[in-house]
Amino acid sequence: MYGRSHFPVLFVIIISAVIFYSSPPVAARSSSSSFSVALETLQKHINYEFQNIGLLRRAMTHSSYSEENNKAFSVLGESIIETTVALRLLVKDVDITAKDLNERISEVSKVETSCAVDGMRLGLQNVVRVSSSTDSSTSSIVCGAFRAIFGAIALDTGKSDDAGNVFWAVHGGAGSVLSV
Repeated sequence: MYGRSHFPVLFVIIISAVIFYSSPPVAARSSSSSFSVALETLQKHINYEFQNIGLLRRAMTHSSYSEENNKAFSVLGESIIETTVALRLLVKDVDITAKDLNERISEVSKVETSCAVDGMRLGLQNVVRVSSSTDSSTSSIVCGAFRAIFGAIALDTGKSDDAGNVFWAVHGGAGSVLSV
C-alpha cells in the first residue's frame, strides 16, 4: 500500500503526533513557567545564581508534592546555618560560653522564629511546591524550604562556606538575633 518513498512522511507524522499528544497541556506549561519565574526571582533575592537550577527546584519541593523533595537538602542547610552562626560568633568572641553559643545557634535555627521569618521575607510560601491539601505558609514548610536553599547552594558549588556566606547575607549578617 505504501512504498518506501512514503516511509519518511509517515515517520514524521507519527513522531509529530507523539510529541503533540505527550506535551503537557497549555495550563501545565504556564504553571511550569510561573515556577521557573519564581525561581529566577528567588535567585535574585538571595543574590546567587545556580549553575544547576534543578537543585533549586528540588529545594523548593516539599515531600507532600513529590518523592524527589527538599528533606535531605534541608538537613544539610540546617547544619550549614548552625556552623556559619557558630563560626561568626566565635570569631567575634572566642570566650563565648558553650551555653551562650548553643542558645544563639538555637535562636537562628528555630522553626518558629528566625528561620521561618527569613523564609517568609523571601516569599518562600509562594514558591515552594506542595500538594493541594498542604498549607505552604506553615512555619515548618517555609523553614524547611529556607534551609534547603543553603543545602542546594552547597551542592551547587561543592562548598559549604559559599552557602554559609549566602545565608549570612540573606539573614542580615549581624541581625537582632545574633547582634555580634
